[in-house]
Amino acid sequence: MAFITNHSYLDNPTFRGMRQSLMKTFNEIYILDLHGNSLKKEKCPDGSKDENIFDIQQGVAITIFIKELDAKGNKIYHSDLWGLREEKYQWLEDNDVVSPKWKALEPKSEMYFFVPRSEKQEKQYQSFWKIIDIFAVNSVGIVTSRDNLVIDFEERNLRQRIETLKGKGLTDDLVKATYDIKENPRWKISKAREEIRKIEDLDKYIVKCLYRPFDVRYLFYHDAVIERSRKDVMRHMMKENLGLLTSRQAQGGFRHALVTDQIADLNSTGTAGKYGSGYLFPLYLYPDTDKKDLFAMAGEDKEPNLNKELLKTLSGVFKKEPKPEEIFYYIYAILYANTYRSKYAEFLQSDFPRIPFTKDYEIFQEMATFGKELAELHLLKSKKLDKSIAKFPAKDCCKVEKREYKEKEEKIYINDRQYFSGVSKEVWNYYIGGYQVLDKWLKEREDRVLSDDEIAHFLKVIATLSHTIELQEEIDKLYPKTEKV
Repeated sequence: MAFITNHSYLDNPTFRGMRQSLMKTFNEIYILDLHGNSLKKEKCPDGSKDENIFDIQQGVAITIFIKELDAKGNKIYHSDLWGLREEKYQWLEDNDVVSPKWKALEPKSEMYFFVPRSEKQEKQYQSFWKIIDIFAVNSVGIVTSRDNLVIDFEERNLRQRIETLKGKGLTDDLVKATYDIKENPRWKISKAREEIRKIEDLDKYIVKCLYRPFDVRYLFYHDAVIERSRKDVMRHMMKENLGLLTSRQAQGGFRHALVTDQIADLNSTGTAGKYGSGYLFPLYLYPDTDKKDLFAMAGEDKEPNLNKELLKTLSGVFKKEPKPEEIFYYIYAILYANTYRSKYAEFLQSDFPRIPFTKDYEIFQEMATFGKELAELHLLKSKKLDKSIAKFPAKDCCKVEKREYKEKEEKIYINDRQYFSGVSKEVWNYYIGGYQVLDKWLKEREDRVLSDDEIAHFLKVIATLSHTIELQEEIDKLYPKTEKV
């Protein structure tokens, strides 16, 4: 049998069971990956343009499956076809199944990847600590399914909206029409409103939430209107805490790392399904007294959400127990090392990141210091942000009507008259997760008049990205030493 299909099943972690089943079912499998995945921003190995053979964004592959009666075992072969569309058409016209330079694969548990992997590098990478093994308690971000209703830039607006929902002035149908709300068999607006009417203190449930990178908004955090609150994990972010956001997949290159001190949305670092859902790993766990109440936590006692075996190992190597924050900051710095990101790119795009831990305590401390500085920048708490890098010349005409970057001027225009100046090309093009940070922040505010606080906030984000790029260069100088153990 031969099929031409979406090629994501070749290395997407979600399809590991499918790959294992195919290996058990067929004796020979030949995979010709035609690439052309614009979602991954695929390019040819030499850096030239790669095109899809169809008018679609998702890359494709031709796979030939062979099953022989009474035959045992299986052999899997892979080959690539890169280039422009017409070149691929011509090659497919002129060649047959014996033409490609087939490379034999040996897919291994647990992922059974149908793509070539660097065995030497993979063996080293697999020896590192997996992030979900370091932080046992974790979860994808929250899903409201009703952002228009329960999330807002301003606390006052959100409170008024929920009070309207609680009242009886609007019918259920009018509420659904006003806020573009869709019901489903498990959730009805009438039942949700009944639950909200039982709440005496609405303010208790209005909290801050990391919605997108450097974009903290107000959220009405109640199960009556939140589709998936992920409360078993998010409850630990209701008190003083640090959380690491990263992803199980990283299409287009690994940039999926961001610190938060708030609960976080599923799409905080990238659109789920396209760039990978955002997973939150809290540093500390607080005790709870009532699992039904998101805010019922006993006292201030807390314990680190860290693997005890890791703590024991590091304590033995360093001859002293490292602080939980030091471990968190060390990990954060590693995830921002460009050397690490490029060296293990093929592995980072298909599973949770793994972290190499140095046996040298001085290197560990130095890397943790970099990580702490990064975290303070990304939480917009660094003293470096007291001095602006960019400028916003005037405070009139602040409506976001467009997002246009002019490289020669180093300016971001938000309309025909107003702009942010002093923004380098590197800062404008900087990504966190699946988002071009500055462009995304402004896009979320199209047709909105920026307040003085929002202008000041955006200037801080610009400075943060500039300092981040500088810090990454320093981390890259130190990173190779972390693997010398």
